[in-house]
Amino acid sequence: MMKRELLLAVETSCDETSAAVVENGVTILSNVVSSQIETHKKFGGVVPEIASRKHVESMTRILEEAVREAGVELRELSAIAVTQGPGLVGSLLVGVIAAKSLAYALEIPLIGVHHIAGHIYANALVQELTYPLMALVASGGHTELVHVASEGEFRIIGRTRDDAVGEAYDKVARAMGLPYPGGPHVDKLASQADEEIVLPRAWLEDDSYDFSFSGLKSAVLAQVNQAKMKGDVVNRAGLALGFQRSTVDVLVTKAMRAVREFGSRQLLLCGGVAANRGLREALGEACAAAGVPLVVPPMSLCTDNAAMIAAAGHLKWKRGEFAGLGLKAEPLFSLEDWGAGTV
Repeated sequence: MMKRELLLAVETSCDETSAAVVENGVTILSNVVSSQIETHKKFGGVVPEIASRKHVESMTRILEEAVREAGVELRELSAIAVTQGPGLVGSLLVGVIAAKSLAYALEIPLIGVHHIAGHIYANALVQELTYPLMALVASGGHTELVHVASEGEFRIIGRTRDDAVGEAYDKVARAMGLPYPGGPHVDKLASQADEEIVLPRAWLEDDSYDFSFSGLKSAVLAQVNQAKMKGDVVNRAGLALGFQRSTVDVLVTKAMRAVREFGSRQLLLCGGVAANRGLREALGEACAAAGVPLVVPPMSLCTDNAAMIAAAGHLKWKRGEFAGLGLKAEPLFSLEDWGAGTV
């Protein structure tokens, strides 16, 4: 009989304070998330200092709630996993200090986890992963194509050269007078459009898997400003549709090319932008045509949460790769090095 392994995980990389208890790397016993969206909404984006303070205010309560909901005792925990980076350094520090304190008090191992590995392995909480696989990570802070040749073996083959896709959605939404966070509002507007305002695609070099969204964002701003100068009201729905189609076209085309080139047996869609209906539908159709399974976790596991950190932390648990109490928050953190166990 397999020994029961209980990981308590902590996630504070940006503006969600989260704690979770996951059994044997796949069974979620609790996953408590405290969002700060309402706090940051009036600023149109996350204010790092405020985010850090909110984490401090919420941490003890969220930890207690996660353990209580899981129906376990602290003495039953096998290890503590925590997001080490990347992220906002002040936010990361709150989680790292809390995790180190708890690991020290309980005399159990501490595991530092890479945030993007968490997004990728959130999929392992809902479906068995088949290697080699390709992961498209699309969120407010990240846009990457990651080839995962085997369990925990990461290679970033493409990344954004400027804005992350979620960040681009928020900036475009702000330009069109839509609320923060902008992604859901742009997605909804695009679905209501009667016509499309066609916008450019940034393909970059022929063989590149990198992304660029700054030019597309500028094209949207130009449309808004031109309408203002003419005294017209910009067709927001048509503009949203043009922006979404341009974004989705590039993401899907490059992801599917990567799947073919690397012989991937699954495509994983990870991160908060995985909730975007246009992106889900286009990827679903492309994967169906190519005969490649598309794996997308439920919305609760797409946005930042601690269960995904536990899932990725399970990789380190199995290898016995634990961190010391000198673990530091790493706002700039290498996914490849983390997976290889060199950090």
